[in-house]
Amino acid sequence: MTYAVRYYTQTGNTKRLAEAIANELGVEALPLSAPIMEKVDVLLLGNSYYAFTIAPEVRDFVAGLNKAMVGKIVNFGTAAMMNSTYKKVRSVAATRGIPVLDKEFHCKGEFKGMNKGRPNESDLKAAREFAKALRKELG
Repeated sequence: MTYAVRYYTQTGNTKRLAEAIANELGVEALPLSAPIMEKVDVLLLGNSYYAFTIAPEVRDFVAGLNKAMVGKIVNFGTAAMMNSTYKKVRSVAATRGIPVLDKEFHCKGEFKGMNKGRPNESDLKAAREFAKALRKELG
């Protein structure tokens, strides 16, 4: 099973999760500006809510994915108030014919004084455990 990790962040919170997940999977966490150049079975996509939706950069990245290059997506991210971006990501990915697994990782992220210090070491450990369990389940 081959993996890739891509993320979008404005505060650095999701990047920290991406690095923890990628480290566990033995791949490099890269920003969305790094296109998928080789076929991957699973793309782990890090993102968050911005103004009650996914960022245009995330939407455009997912909308530009090639089904022949990406087998499936696993969503992960941080947010100060909102929870999962799963439904938004799944909706865009469906237009490309790429399934989004219902397994995802989400934790609070610090933003404008809310959730100070998050993601914290406990969150990063949970992200690594999520990646480890995912790899065990998917291969």
